[in-house]
Amino acid sequence: MGSDASISATLPHGSAQPFAAAEAIKVEALHKSFGQHEVLKGVSISAREGDVVTLIGGSGSGKSTLLRCVNFLETPSSGRILIGGEEVRCRADGTPADRRQIERLRRSLGMVFQQFNLWTHKTVLENLIEVPVHVLGTAKEQAIDRARKLLDRVGLAAKEDAYPAFLSGGQQQRVAIARALCLEPRAMLFDEPTSALDPELVGEVLAVIRSLADEGRTMLLVTHEMKFAREVSDHVVYLYNGLIEEEGPPEQLFGDPKSARLKQFLKSVS
Repeated sequence: MGSDASISATLPHGSAQPFAAAEAIKVEALHKSFGQHEVLKGVSISAREGDVVTLIGGSGSGKSTLLRCVNFLETPSSGRILIGGEEVRCRADGTPADRRQIERLRRSLGMVFQQFNLWTHKTVLENLIEVPVHVLGTAKEQAIDRARKLLDRVGLAAKEDAYPAFLSGGQQQRVAIARALCLEPRAMLFDEPTSALDPELVGEVLAVIRSLADEGRTMLLVTHEMKFAREVSDHVVYLYNGLIEEEGPPEQLFGDPKSARLKQFLKSVS
């Protein structure tokens, strides 16, 4: 990214602070191959504290793979990843050199997937407290208190005793967002969080994500909702065939795109 690739921290969202925020996530020259197929071909992005950086592009462009590499759900083939200024230590083949470091850094990243990935045999509240209590060692009463506040935050306080099967898709995804927030992450990673939803349920999930952006949360967001991306992002990255084709502020990328491929892509999704 160039020097203007990330906007300074904002308060409220969208109004510049008089200082440059620290980098929350930095990716340098990231490559990822599956066998002979190279999905990412040297991608570099960064997000400062409070930034919303949105990745757009067609199917197969590498957006989701990039997000999964940041969280080490996929092992990069090469390149550097830094979380909060701390570089992930890797061997020459890209595999993690320190599994405990990966687990610690992963806990600082809240991941929300296309599918909701809730435990179907647990209630909403149990879904939220499972990791804090049984993995992080948080006192159960403290975990429950935080979970209830977050359920209220996403508009689902009345559903804490419900099971996922009795919730709509939009409600399940809002539970998934609350569950990720229970880890008190440094940054949130959203991988097309509305793609599995019926159209009438998309708005309720986007409203929650917008509210997180408004309160200054750092986010990497993969989405096909272009209007939402334009409104909520500080920086937009258009990926094509595993490379950054164009990037910049949303008003530039959506209002005056330079790349012919980006122009065609925006026409196809409008």
